[in-house]
Amino acid sequence: MEHVVIIGGGFGGVNLIKELAKDKNFEITLVDRNNYNFFPPLLYQVSTGFLDAANISYPFRKLLRKYKNVHFSMGELEKILPDAKVVLINSKPIQYDYLVLATGLSTNYFGMENVKHHSLPMKTLGDALALRNHILGRLEAASAEPDPQIRQKEMNVVVVGSGPTGVEISGMLSDMKRDILAKDHPEIPASGTEPHIYLVDGLNEVLKPMSDKTHAYAFKALTQMGVDVRLGMQVKDYDGDTVVFTNGQQIDTKSLIWAAGVTGTKFEGIPPESYGRGNRIIVDEYNEVLNMKNVYAIGDISLQTHESAYPGGHPQMAQIAIQQGKNLADNLIAELENQELHPFKYHDKGSMAIIGRNRAVVDLPGKAHFNGILAFYMWLMVHLLSLVTASNRITTFYNWLIAYFSRDQSLRMIIKPSDKSQ
Repeated sequence: MEHVVIIGGGFGGVNLIKELAKDKNFEITLVDRNNYNFFPPLLYQVSTGFLDAANISYPFRKLLRKYKNVHFSMGELEKILPDAKVVLINSKPIQYDYLVLATGLSTNYFGMENVKHHSLPMKTLGDALALRNHILGRLEAASAEPDPQIRQKEMNVVVVGSGPTGVEISGMLSDMKRDILAKDHPEIPASGTEPHIYLVDGLNEVLKPMSDKTHAYAFKALTQMGVDVRLGMQVKDYDGDTVVFTNGQQIDTKSLIWAAGVTGTKFEGIPPESYGRGNRIIVDEYNEVLNMKNVYAIGDISLQTHESAYPGGHPQMAQIAIQQGKNLADNLIAELENQELHPFKYHDKGSMAIIGRNRAVVDLPGKAHFNGILAFYMWLMVHLLSLVTASNRITTFYNWLIAYFSRDQSLRMIIKPSDKSQ
């Protein structure tokens, strides 16, 4: 049996396993730093208390138990020894015949250490839960604060990055402000103050990679919802109290949500020349890493430039990781059977983003564009069906129904780990 070691159990890794596990000539080991798979596009709903963490996550060992040739190991990749075909996971060696890197990307703070230390990222389930605790904690602090200036600082929220994550969390915070604030914290509107939500980006368009119609609709919708959209502004520094911008402007806030950029992680054992822009790993049309043999990269971490439509590499989207995972599985099986390999070809299924209640945007191939309530329902359906298991879909749909018809949810609890937790 050929041993395939997969580092990372996101969209790419899981879909690679599902296809490859059908062939009993392969033994597969999945390595991930977490013991669960989670659905990143819905992290912002966990962070705002509209979904529970369990709605968008599922334990790997339960997910994979039906595949007898698949094993799971919780740990982190420390080093690759390509000549020996060995990876070190938590200092323990694992032999491989094929190695697949599907680690995704991490938050990029562009060298700003203060921003890294004081801001709130949104890349992991842990980040989402920490953000939920922070937002709810700031509202509690504002409710008890007599000084209006300090109270305003507690409630101000600056979201940096106008991509889907930034737009979606800004819209959700706006919906919370409209539908929930006065019910949960009546003392805040009674004091004459209210949360102010800023969406800031150095670019000149909201949802920049999408269509012009989407740019216009998203900007208008966010503005109508009360979000203060400020484009062409770049963050220079943040000390936990004041955001300073390169143009000299400042915003006082205790909450800076960072959704502005991503970068890859460099692994010992991969040649420096195999890394491209953003520390993404350069791969060929078959997703094999440049200058390496039997080592592959798929999903966001991979930089693949053979398609003329994507000379700078594919965008970081779930569909690309899913399709690359499936294509690589087919090619590994074909190689074992001495059959022809097929270069990866991305089939664009469009892009979408939700802005708020009954507000969303959808761009489909062929320049088809939808916005408003129809796009909202399209977004709900696609994301519901994309969840990893039926139980995730059922519980998420149930929570969405409650939130939609009641304009409320009962998941706004500040739950922190105890000091003795490991």
